[in-house]
Order: sequence, then structure tokens, then C-alpha cells
Amino acid sequence: MNSAGNEGLEQEVLMNFSSAGIQATLNNLSKWLVGVVFGIMFVWRHDVETLWAICGGVVNARLSTVLKGILNHERPVITLRSDPGMPSSHAQSIFYTVAFCIISMVEYFGCNGITAVTSVFIIAMGSYFSWLRVSQRFHTLNQVAVGAVLGFCFSIFWFWLWDALLIKAFIAHFWVRIVAVVGAAGSCVGFLLYVVRNWVHDNKH
Repeated sequence: MNSAGNEGLEQEVLMNFSSAGIQATLNNLSKWLVGVVFGIMFVWRHDVETLWAICGGVVNARLSTVLKGILNHERPVITLRSDPGMPSSHAQSIFYTVAFCIISMVEYFGCNGITAVTSVFIIAMGSYFSWLRVSQRFHTLNQVAVGAVLGFCFSIFWFWLWDALLIKAFIAHFWVRIVAVVGAAGSCVGFLLYVVRNWVHDNKH
């Protein structure tokens, strides 16, 4: 092989390595991105419905853990993670957040061309970050797809539960407001402790 061929091969290897490194970095950042989105949404909306959404995110994550134990489906490369892979908890959390963002936009700005285009963009970004779990071989495509569908559907159910049942009780009864706020605050604190114990720990190893 001549020098030009060697140089071309080296450039291709460097490009592939760079691409893989970027994908690995984005994959590691995906869980932090979910937390940042909830933080931004809380600052923007600063209402009890956002606290309800954060509480639902914690329940959604717990649901994913329970389903993993029940289904006990192996990951594609079992040496990368020891826990089962079905459903993908990353995809489930990402698409819970995707649905939350879309619902919030529609509530505030209504259904129009801008919200439709933005919703498609949010879904595309959520799909990409979820697909990274496949490209990094942490999950199969089926595990990611199931997680995404579960997260999206659970988010819709969680907001339906608020609108159909809880908001009336929240408005009518002071004690319900106290319980809701304290429960949501407790969920936030629990989530922060989970982040410190698990996410930060994972980044150190």
C-alpha cells in the first residue's frame, strides 16, 4: 500500500474514533440532559404541575427498575452492565421528558405550526439520544423502543391523572396542596440523592 493509501486509512480511522468518542460523550451526558430540562422547565413554569411532573419522573424511573427485574432480559453485552436491559431506563426517562416538553408547549402556546415543528424536533432529539444506547451496545433496539414507548405513554397518563382527578382536589382542599407539595419536594430531594450516589459515581469509574 502506498503512502497516500496509508494516509487515507489513518484519516478514516481517526474520523471513526472521533465519531465514536463524540457518541460516547453524548451518551454519558444524556441522563444529565434530562435533569437540566426539568430544571429549565421548573424555572420557566414554576408551578405545582411541574412538581407533579418531576414526581412522575421519579415514579417512571422506579417503574423501569421494577420491569427490568420482572422481564430479566439480557443486555447485548452483559459485561458492560450487570442489570437487565429491558426496558431501557435511559430511553424511558428521555421520552417521559419528551412528552412533558411537548405537553407543556401545547398548554402554553396551543397547537400551531411552530409547536408542531418544535415537537418533531424534540422527538428527533429524544430518538437520537435513545439510539445512542444501541450504538454504545448497552441495549438492543427492542429494549430502547420499549423504553421509549413506555416513557412517552406513562408521561401522558401521569398528566391525564393530574387533569382528570387531582387538580380539582388540589384546588378544593388545603391538605391536598400540602401533601402534593411535600411529596413533590421529597421526590426532588430523593432524585438529587440518587444522582449523587449513582450518576456521579458512574462518572468516576
